[in-house]
Amino acid sequence: MHEDANGGGHRGESEASPTGVDQEYLSLERELTVLLRRARANQGEMARQVHPDLESAAYGLLVRLDECGRQRATELAAYIGVGKATMSRQLRALEDLGLVAREPDPADGRAWLVQLTEEGRGRVQRVREARRGRYVSQLAHWDRREVAELARLLHQLNRQMEK
Repeated sequence: MHEDANGGGHRGESEASPTGVDQEYLSLERELTVLLRRARANQGEMARQVHPDLESAAYGLLVRLDECGRQRATELAAYIGVGKATMSRQLRALEDLGLVAREPDPADGRAWLVQLTEEGRGRVQRVREARRGRYVSQLAHWDRREVAELARLLHQLNRQMEK
């Protein structure tokens, strides 16, 4: 028998709630809501650790640049899910803080390539390393295979939600 998120057991078959939704999906929705709420709060904290004046929403942009390197502003806007004007405003703010630099795209003079500055890269990497350290500490009692399985399932979920 498996234990559900509320500590109760079930035999693997779906138990429909009075609304007709399977209990597994209600539990998933509840746990994802908690996770996303915590992630939003943590993103604001991490943004402030990168720079006290950094907006929370810009942290994900910096992480993307750290992971993928130099990119067009339009690619970043599409990835983050914002319009060109919003992206342009965010990039100006990041430039003013000395975290990113823009240069004309040699392949298309109308486009800009954005990359982290040395200062930006160092700050982002320090915050990310500290965050990974917290994960290691918080999940120290987990089996490493469980951590790997959680990462695999979250990756699978993220890929599915891209469609």
